[in-house]
Amino acid sequence: MKRAPEPNASIETKAAPSQQTLRGLDWLNFLLADVQTGVGPFLAIYLAGYKWNEESVGLALTVGGIAGILTQTPAGGLVDLLRAKRALVGIGVAALAGGALLIALFPSFWPVMGAQLLIGGTSSVFLPAICAMSLGIVGRAAFDTRQGRNQTFNSAGNVIAAVSMGLLGYYVSNRSIFFFVAAFAVPTILVLHLIRPAEIDYELARGAREGGKRDKAESEWLLFRNRNLVLFLLCAVMFHFANAAMLPLLGEMLAKGRGRSSMLFMSACVITTQVVVTLLASWSGRMAGIWGRKPLMLVAFGILPLRAILYTLTANTTLLVAIQVMDGIAAAIFGVVSVLVIADLTRGTGRFNLTLGAINTAVGIGAALSQFIAGAIVHHAGFRAGFLFLAGVALAAFAILYLLMPETHNTRLESA
Repeated sequence: MKRAPEPNASIETKAAPSQQTLRGLDWLNFLLADVQTGVGPFLAIYLAGYKWNEESVGLALTVGGIAGILTQTPAGGLVDLLRAKRALVGIGVAALAGGALLIALFPSFWPVMGAQLLIGGTSSVFLPAICAMSLGIVGRAAFDTRQGRNQTFNSAGNVIAAVSMGLLGYYVSNRSIFFFVAAFAVPTILVLHLIRPAEIDYELARGAREGGKRDKAESEWLLFRNRNLVLFLLCAVMFHFANAAMLPLLGEMLAKGRGRSSMLFMSACVITTQVVVTLLASWSGRMAGIWGRKPLMLVAFGILPLRAILYTLTANTTLLVAIQVMDGIAAAIFGVVSVLVIADLTRGTGRFNLTLGAINTAVGIGAALSQFIAGAIVHHAGFRAGFLFLAGVALAAFAILYLLMPETHNTRLESA
């Protein structure tokens, strides 16, 4: 396989940060996964238990997605602007806990919609804030490895959360999952104090150069006149459109006629995915710096349509859970490498987090529409039709990435 160009001397490096700050980043990623997991795929099963149909569940998930769409770009811009990145994360965690309590206590239409708006609207700060803190703490030279480590700890947290929530859902109640989310918000906020703000280089954290001089940020519109950035945005949107609905649809399919045991099946799916991500995320970060970004992304994109098709070929619960290994491979690669691609294409612009937020806005549109459209297709034509539709979108995304998207490792922003 062709190797990426060797790193050049212009890549910013930093003095080694303290172990306390690095451990704080590790624990933040781990605990944040615990509070986020419960309002994801488990929500579909929880609402189905209250006799919500597929379209209503899809609408609830879509509302949260729309809230995220409207706030992702402002959240990224805010992370670029403010130095108090830890405070932003703390506010988002507190709001997520409040939304979880609202869902647990009032599982009717309007309270759930309100909770989804709250959760989607405030949790937008998590990804850009953690990426910004990581880049500002370790520097560009170590960012590939750090991003892989972030994903490893996040996925390990997802595994623990999925096991805990599956057991709570089976032995206690589905509602107890949301109380679990609220409880874990407390240590998540406390661990933020381990990260020393003085060790976060503000300029480097926003994608500018390290040091005391404040660079003038590029125009937002200049960034999106870059052909490669626009191509990557299109690929990312299609990837998430094809991927976002798969696990919730699988959860609804597993829930049919299985009662309380369906929560254990969903827990097994999430655990399988996240164990694979935990094992592969650090490797993905390292290999992205050796092989380049595109070869790894092609693997992630190529897995997606195959996974969707396999869901249509069996109703065996064990096999359906086993297929989630493929989800883990794709998630490990995309979760790490997509951030690195954006960092590549925004180097020196001072707009890393704004661009990350803007791309997440577009991705959110794809994910939200996926939940609603796929849910409607399943409601009227069955699960097989829904999965095949998602497979077709995934194949188109793979073709665009393969034919048009170049390697971005060690490239700089170029206007078209």
